[in-house]
Amino acid sequence: MNAEMNADCETKRQLCSRCRRAEKTCICHWCVNIAALVEVVILQHPLELKQVKGSAGLLHLSLRNSHLHVGELFDEDTLNEILHASGKIPVLLYPAFAESDQHILNAPPALSREMLASPENCRLIVLDGTWRKSRKMLYLNRPLQTLPRLSLSDVPASHYRIRKAHSADQLSTLEASCYALMQLDSNAEKYAPLLYAFDGFISQQIALREKHKVDHVKS
Repeated sequence: MNAEMNADCETKRQLCSRCRRAEKTCICHWCVNIAALVEVVILQHPLELKQVKGSAGLLHLSLRNSHLHVGELFDEDTLNEILHASGKIPVLLYPAFAESDQHILNAPPALSREMLASPENCRLIVLDGTWRKSRKMLYLNRPLQTLPRLSLSDVPASHYRIRKAHSADQLSTLEASCYALMQLDSNAEKYAPLLYAFDGFISQQIALREKHKVDHVKS
């Protein structure tokens, strides 16, 4: 067995039982414990599952009332059960409907004031993937197209320095979800610790990347 195979086996043996990352990249110390008023369902694209720079894992582990499902094309009955379980109202965290979408999607229903008045009865649906992948997930899964959308505006610039954004207003899954929860819950203070933890997570990823560069030069 060569050195590379040995390293792979060693990594597999040292996965954290909670965050499922290698021990040296474990993020559990950044996880906070927040009881969100709104239930959060994260639909994660399969390519994000082992993406060490991804923020959905930290989000999921930090929110008590959250669920994570991995897939690109979901069985329609299964997806409808996920979206509508317990009679809650699913709301999709996604930019507002644009004219450029009309040839593919019908305009979603409006997000009513009644929905926003009782956030505890809502279920926030979050698509975790690159912009291209999340758009594809929306197009492939018809039930998602029928959901009212919650779009964000006037939010701070992203702190997601480790992934390239295509526009200045693009946020990480964690940041977008936090700002949505702040809006729905009318409570910014509750979710601020998760944004602080996200900054620590980003710093950790940058430090690991720099260490990898140094180790690569030395080898």
